[in-house]
Amino acid sequence: MTSAPTRELGRTGLAVSRMGLGLAAVGRPAYITLGRSTDLGADRTVPAMRTRSHALLDAAYAAGVRYMDVARSYGRAEEFLAEWLSTHDAPGAVTVGSKWGYRYTGDWRLDVKVQEVKDLSVDNLRRQFAESRALLGDHLRLYQVHSATLESRVLEDASVLAELRRIKETGLAIGLTVTGPRQSETIERALAVGLFDTVQVTWNLLECSATHALERAHAAGVGVVIKEALANGRLTAAGEERALFDVARELEVAPDVIALAAVLNQPWTDVVLSGAVTPEQLVSNLAALDVVVDDWLLARLGRLAEPAERYWSERSRLPWV
Repeated sequence: MTSAPTRELGRTGLAVSRMGLGLAAVGRPAYITLGRSTDLGADRTVPAMRTRSHALLDAAYAAGVRYMDVARSYGRAEEFLAEWLSTHDAPGAVTVGSKWGYRYTGDWRLDVKVQEVKDLSVDNLRRQFAESRALLGDHLRLYQVHSATLESRVLEDASVLAELRRIKETGLAIGLTVTGPRQSETIERALAVGLFDTVQVTWNLLECSATHALERAHAAGVGVVIKEALANGRLTAAGEERALFDVARELEVAPDVIALAAVLNQPWTDVVLSGAVTPEQLVSNLAALDVVVDDWLLARLGRLAEPAERYWSERSRLPWV
């Protein structure tokens, strides 16, 4: 298995691996990724998902992955990670980032229509930070606003910003994740606020509209974490992106390897999150670290890009399964 090299996450001083592991898809039974019925099968009980999470964490750690991503809304992801950390690691050897802003409402069922509810109030920030801290303790090094948008006005909420500054004074790095077709504008607003040490953004071969904003964030010393690099499964063998399949076939690698290599190649990328749900998928994802991305390959892959509005419209139609 390829070993993930490490680097510093922007100006935070935190050591992170180039590839991180996100537990969104294994911390709860339902998620919006193509192919879940094949990847996870029918057994999505708490014990089964705990075992799956711990197996992934074991494989990731053995491969040098040192950044783990969770959130309060990821079902029991923080709990599963905390259990694993209690027997596998000492504080500081792994950088853990978590998020506040959504409440998990899925009740560990697949048939619940609303799986999470957004709540970016200062009261929820205080409540969820206390919950994350209680579970993760000193392992928690980065705390982020979950899916900030201009429409949410969270970046103009004085009480929220004051509370985040208070948390930052305790020694944690403070970041935000962004979402939707106006990611670039949200990043620009966050840079103007001057509080945030990191930004986590959706960037992939289909949705690359935030490129210029990420260049500016990186130049300002803000750490950049990439989420949804495989477009919720659209850029894997479970998707239908024929142009990607053609390149992968020519290079004799899996589609996910090419898609992740293109993201790792961006000069402003610090960490790319793997959303693998099996150790085998993680091994495939990590192979992207060995792919050389040249101008020919970038030109071929650049044809996959689509307008941001179309991308996010398509994503909104993906089912929670």
